[in-house]
Parts: sequence; structure tokens; C-alpha cells
Amino acid sequence: MYIEDLGVSMEVASFCPEKGVDEWHVMLHVDSRHETFGGQLQRIYEAEDRLPQMPGFEGAQYILKRYFLSDSTNQQPLMREEPDVAISVIQQQPLDGSKVAAWLYLTSGQQISTEHGAVVAESNGYRHIWRMGYTCADGDSAQQTETILNNYEQMLGKFGATLADNCIRTWFFVRDVDTQYAGLVRARRENFEREGLTPKTHYIASTGIGGGPADTKALVQMGTYALMGFEPSQQRYLYAKTHLNPTYEYGVTFERGTRMEYGDRTHVFISGTASINNQGEVMHVGNIRQQTKRMWENVETLLAEGGMDYGNVMHLVVYLRDTGDYELVSQMFRERFPDIPTVITLAPVCRPTWLIEMECIAVKENNNPQYRNF
Repeated sequence: MYIEDLGVSMEVASFCPEKGVDEWHVMLHVDSRHETFGGQLQRIYEAEDRLPQMPGFEGAQYILKRYFLSDSTNQQPLMREEPDVAISVIQQQPLDGSKVAAWLYLTSGQQISTEHGAVVAESNGYRHIWRMGYTCADGDSAQQTETILNNYEQMLGKFGATLADNCIRTWFFVRDVDTQYAGLVRARRENFEREGLTPKTHYIASTGIGGGPADTKALVQMGTYALMGFEPSQQRYLYAKTHLNPTYEYGVTFERGTRMEYGDRTHVFISGTASINNQGEVMHVGNIRQQTKRMWENVETLLAEGGMDYGNVMHLVVYLRDTGDYELVSQMFRERFPDIPTVITLAPVCRPTWLIEMECIAVKENNNPQYRNF
């Protein structure tokens, strides 16, 4: 949809069954109009405010808003407070010429509240816990990661939850990822071991990518999604062993993807995925076109293992190292995925020879009376 007076486009994907909770994923893009950040942001906000009143969004409530900014240090102070929404703000410049883009997640039919600094969405005995924007300004990237994870684990404890049992998805944004990512990896691995997350148990679906927190002393920022009230059998991890290797083989600790099954639907969370083979080797070094195709193939294989395909994908977040690749990559995505809400941002991947990475969330109808509906 395009809102002419605002110069804002809305790319919308929805999962709306006849009964139960409706879900929407929306990407907002704003025409730059040679305007300051403040002007672009106000037009984005106006589009957000109109959205729940539009036809097809009856009862929609915001759960999550992620803003991709061109200069978070100077821009985040200009943003409004929204205490009832999980807000994620990170410097990952939209590459369409604007200063801001947004990924919005909305639902209807859930009870929304805030508790212990998190947004909680409740329905059918499930508690979905969204908490964004964890940072720490003291120490190196390893020390900051340890502090952030400890704070998150303490928050989960207030809900009666744990990292190992309840955390479904994390996002780590790293300032100067080429030099700071190693500290994050080490601290996360050590923390996970203490929490009972090992190669013999499981890890957590995750993206670790370049991104600038607004606080210039913060080297790491974390966002999270946790779930309470589900049976262990509802959760399954995705490996795509024909195309990808276990991440612990090259020293990192995350799952390639996670499948969550409910009575009426299934969710698949695909971690940040790049051009890699099942030996952990970067494929097609220096070739953005071939890396993009291999990345698509890897994600497609993970989706298939979860019983889905690209037709079930609700949004794509694409990370590029080199702005000079934007025109080619944008064209490739428009040609292959014209109907999937997509944002392409400037965000170096955790290995310098990876030119591109992407993540996604997919939803598919299910009919399994063994489990409660979403």
C-alpha cells in the first residue's frame, strides 16, 4: 500500500485465520523528499498511527517496532516514547535513500501488558515476552555481552522462566563487528555453558550482525523473544545439514532456525543466514550475486525442514556490507520476492568475506489438536 500524502509505502503480510489470533508483519519505507530525519520520522509515525484504523487491521495492536536508522546517536533522542510496545532502535541505514525504515509486528486477540520492562502478549495460556534494547556502556564487548545476558536472565527469572527453557530468538547488534564480534562470541559461549546450553543440548535462534547502538560507549545491543506455557515437543530446531554445519563447529553458539508448533499454526524463525556450506566455509567469496543465491538456497532448505517455503515468509531483513551492492541486490529481491515485506540495510556480517545475510519469520496454518492454538 502507498499513502500518497505521507509518501510512505506499507508492505504487509498477514496470517488471519477464521478464529483466533491474527498476525501482521509490516515494513514501512518513506520517500526521502530531501527531508531531515525529523520530517521523515513524523511521516513514519503518522503511517503507524493510521494503520490500526485501516480496513483489514481490525483489533490490531502493536507488539514490536524495530527502527532502522542512518545515525542512531543523533536520531534516537528525537523518537517518541512508547512504553507499551517493544521498541528496537539500531543504526542500520536503510539503503533506499531514506534515513529511517521500520518493521512492525501486530496481533489481535491477545492481551497486551508490560511487566518487568518487557511487553507480554497472552493468549490461550501462552505468554510471549518481548524485550528489546539491552545495552551496557562499561567494558569491552565480552564484558558488555556478559552483563546484558545476566540482566536478561534475571528478568526471565522474575517470570519464572529461564534462558534455556524459554528463550526462542535473540538479535545481537555489534558496533564494528569485524573487531568486536569475537568478544561477544566468547562471552555468549561461556554464559550459555553456565545456563546449560551446550552442543549436546541446544542453542537459540539468533542473528549476530553489525549495528550501532545510540550510546557511543555501547558495543553490543540485544533484543529477545521468549515464550512460556508450551510443551517441549512444540519446539524443534532446524539444521539443514545438506547445506549448513552446526555452528559450534566454528566456535559460535546459535541454532540455524527454530520451529514452534501450535494447534492452529506453526512459526519458523530463521537465524541470520549467509553464503556458507556444510563445512562452515564461505561460498563465492567476492561475488555478491552468487552469495545472494546461495543464501537464498540455504534459507529455503531451512524453511523446507520446518515444513514451509518462501510462500509462508512474513518478512525479510537483509543485511549488506557494501552499499555499492544495493542496486543489484534490490533488483534480485524484487524479481524473486515481489510480495514479501523486505528491508535492505547497511550492516556488515560477522565474517568480512560475507557480503550479505538475511533473516526471516514464516507462519503456516496447522491443525494439531495435541496443542493449544496460538
